[in-house]
Amino acid sequence: MSAEIIDGKKIAEQIKLELIDEIAAIKQKNLMPGLATVLVGENPASATYVRMKEKMCSEIGILAKSYHLPVETTEKQLLSLLDNLANDHEIHGILVQLPLPDHIDERKIINAIPPNKDVDGFHPMNY
Repeated sequence: MSAEIIDGKKIAEQIKLELIDEIAAIKQKNLMPGLATVLVGENPASATYVRMKEKMCSEIGILAKSYHLPVETTEKQLLSLLDNLANDHEIHGILVQLPLPDHIDERKIINAIPPNKDVDGFHPMNY
């Protein structure tokens, strides 16, 4: 069996076009898919990743709400934000960018994301 070379950029573009069509169909039912991205601190790689997600949301027609929080944000403040997002009917997915600052328990934060809004699939029910 020989190896097959695939064109990742071409496949990604095909997926993007399919998503644009699917999202347009959802919008025709008066629904607007929404993603919340949460970044705590100033990790350059994390900031780049989140910006890419926000840009893609814009390109495919998804509502994007971004929360860029200072590194001093407390665990309690982050949990409060996640509770608000869990109850926000405009938000269908939540992405908390990891790693989090050392003073925040990542497991507690992951567990606070409702399984049905867990974009990364890290919640124990999704894992």
